[in-house]
Amino acid sequence: MAEPSIETTLTGLADDGATGALRAGRAGTIYLHEGRVSHVECAGTPSVEELLTASGRISANGVRTTRQAAVGDGGDVLVRRGVLTRGELQLCVLGATLDASFFLFGVAGPKLRFKDGDRHWLGTHWYFDVPALFQECRRRRARLDRAWPSAELDTRPVRPVRRIGSRHVALSGPQWEILLAADGESAPAELAKKIGLSAYATLVAVRELAAADLLIKPEPPPSEAEPEPEPEQVLPRRTDRSGLRPGLGPDGRKANTIMPETSGDPTDVNLLIRLRDALEALQ
Repeated sequence: MAEPSIETTLTGLADDGATGALRAGRAGTIYLHEGRVSHVECAGTPSVEELLTASGRISANGVRTTRQAAVGDGGDVLVRRGVLTRGELQLCVLGATLDASFFLFGVAGPKLRFKDGDRHWLGTHWYFDVPALFQECRRRRARLDRAWPSAELDTRPVRPVRRIGSRHVALSGPQWEILLAADGESAPAELAKKIGLSAYATLVAVRELAAADLLIKPEPPPSEAEPEPEPEQVLPRRTDRSGLRPGLGPDGRKANTIMPETSGDPTDVNLLIRLRDALEALQ
């Protein structure tokens, strides 16, 4: 029996007003408070901790220490210590949750397990209605497809082109950071964690760079490559010059035919072109 989808399970928990954590195998975790999503973590996107350490607001050791001592109030601890303001904390949770939701909800067939009463170590600082969260994910998917309607670069190493086709290029801040950080080996999700950007924002910027022909695109597989044109049929060389002249009937008069008159010289390029056109007209 197939596992229920994340959307189906999450919708049911929201209808029940559940509070706890829905774990999707190793892919990530969705935290709920009274039927609304309070936080989402995804293995493929930067967490709040990674965003904070990448921005230089707190060290990795500081995050680790706070997390170990927290009892569901780690966010309040960081605010009291002056690491970030309440508004910064809420925006950080908002960005990380939307980012993780977009990628986690697209995971196919994860093994789901709900643990009642579990809370995220940061505590609850933002709420998301489940239907609105799914709608936002659909909006983001459409935005991504408008930037570049192909997922061919989403999981491949980002490789900038060595030479551009114009003298001037306008880049956004995220695009500039991505080009600077691109090492030819890191995929968009890895670059996002390195430079402290959301995975979704990084993916949008990568697709925009691809649309602007600033990234090296992979070669299409053989099945998708354009088939090689079939060689044109080689016309047989006339060896018997004693036969009837082209365009004349047995009595030597001009015959009714759609074949063009020719000079009779088999080396004449114009002759071959006219014969080819006539053969195509007969098909």
